[in-house]
Amino acid sequence: MNIEQARFNMIEQQIRPWDVLDPQVLDLLFVVKRENFTPPAYRSLAFADMEIPLGEGQTMLAPKIEAKLLQELGLRKTDKVLEIGTGSGYMAALLAARAEHVVTVESRPALADQARRNLADAGIGNVTVETGNGTGGWPARGPYDAIVVSGSLPTLPDALLKQLRVGGRLAAIVGEAPVMEAVLVTCTADGIYNSVNLFETVVAPLDGVSAKSSFSL
Repeated sequence: MNIEQARFNMIEQQIRPWDVLDPQVLDLLFVVKRENFTPPAYRSLAFADMEIPLGEGQTMLAPKIEAKLLQELGLRKTDKVLEIGTGSGYMAALLAARAEHVVTVESRPALADQARRNLADAGIGNVTVETGNGTGGWPARGPYDAIVVSGSLPTLPDALLKQLRVGGRLAAIVGEAPVMEAVLVTCTADGIYNSVNLFETVVAPLDGVSAKSSFSL
């Protein structure tokens, strides 16, 4: 497989047609090597338009969804970012390239360890991988300028919104199959939130989340 041709095709045939047009995001997809965050058994599928198994029942989001969420967050170099659901560390690597620091939370210790290795191998030093249940965020290191949830939630927990600074943005995929919507929520003032629907999709639930009754707004 010609890796660079496959990467180019991913960007031009999957990601750009999804209205991911921010040149900084597109350039970043060439720089952060997705194949190095993909399990060896699936490396030939690193650029495919699909979720990739990571083991322990977990998956990487499809490339176009990662890129779209990254673009919509509009990160700045001074931002402190929280990611919930580290997986292989790839999304954390993308976030880290555009932010000051990323805290990423993974509930499965084996995946957290692998993500730490992947990030270290990529020379990325501004990511802290925490092991634990991040379904309610990670308030100990908050508040955050941006939060991204790398898995779907049945509803958006209030605890997450409260960890946003004023001006902060949260990107998440909310709903239950077959109806899910990616949303961007902005904290416009203390306790005031503006939500915009981005696109419809269906992705695997965030680890540790099962039913709507888990949360109340």
